[in-house]
Amino acid sequence: MCKRTFGLTPAKAMTIMTVMMDPETNLPLGMTVSGVLREPTPEAAARAVEAYVCSDCVDRVKQLKEFMDRPVGRFGTWR
Repeated sequence: MCKRTFGLTPAKAMTIMTVMMDPETNLPLGMTVSGVLREPTPEAAARAVEAYVCSDCVDRVKQLKEFMDRPVGRFGTWR
């Protein structure tokens, strides 16, 4: 997440995506430094705070998901 500031009005707040962040690690709740998701510890869940995500970051995550979900190419067999 880019940490850029962006305008937020009360009417717009209902349409902006949020994510629970661990302020100690500055990562989304349950995510490791290597990008792997795991069950968060009770301590991390207790200190987690809700953070707003800008629309550019949401678009980047959607692009990454499309890239990661592509079907694997087929290779011919060797004879």
